Amino acid sequence: MNLKQALARARGVLADNDIEDASLEGELLLRHVLGKSRPQLYLDLDHELGPVHEEVYRRLVERRRLGEPSAYLTGHREFYGLDFYVDRSVLVPRPESELLVEKAINLVQNRLIAAIAEIGTGCGAIAISLALNLPEAKIYATDISDQALEVARFNCRRHGVTDRIRLMQGDMLEPLPEVVDLVVANLPYVRASELPRTGPLSFEPVLALDGGINGVDKIERLCYQAGNRLRPGGCLLLEIGQGQAETITTILHKVFLQAQVEVYPDYGGIERVVSLCLTQDGL
Repeated sequence: MNLKQALARARGVLADNDIEDASLEGELLLRHVLGKSRPQLYLDLDHELGPVHEEVYRRLVERRRLGEPSAYLTGHREFYGLDFYVDRSVLVPRPESELLVEKAINLVQNRLIAAIAEIGTGCGAIAISLALNLPEAKIYATDISDQALEVARFNCRRHGVTDRIRLMQGDMLEPLPEVVDLVVANLPYVRASELPRTGPLSFEPVLALDGGINGVDKIERLCYQAGNRLRPGGCLLLEIGQGQAETITTILHKVFLQAQVEVYPDYGGIERVVSLCLTQDGL
């Protein structure tokens, strides 16, 4: 069997099982197995696929057919133009989370922000993206999962920011050694009753998905913690789920009486990021 035949068969299997972008997914997995770039793959389509590579490819296609995200199969995920290692101990970074990075960079351009804390860092994609784009900022990144922090540590080394990001294990803001100017967080926001038992999300860590009964339990707890961890004039950026903007903004207005609160949609038009900025007196 040559590469062209193997690719066609894999694409057919994935398409028959309603895998979105089956053509691209089949190509991505074959490139991963062979260690080839896209141009190299298409130049070598008439080459034979050896039995070892054929078996590895078949197993990966089967796992993808059953719903396992391709990022876990290849160990790679692109985020904000960077490549990150991921495994099943961390959530797969989503394109919509890039909005958090964009808004954080915009805030730094317009406010005095020296120290940033990213809460629930997972693989470290957000913290590392901020470190590379904001070289003057001190960055803390916390996660309750030791396994997730190991992945983040690997990615920090890979992108050369181990001296810029301080990784800390613990619950939300509790590990922080000082108050900060900006808190950025993509916390779990899926209702516990809606956690999937099948499909791609079922392969991701429940700890990174479970937002409690109402889907906002952890976000709400962070809002209350933030009052003691933000400097006067500091800001809070939160990623939220669809339909949660009103609930979260109500909580923020209750906790911070005079703060400026704004909501930003993602590229799909869904209200995705809530921004809060304190006045200089901290309210």
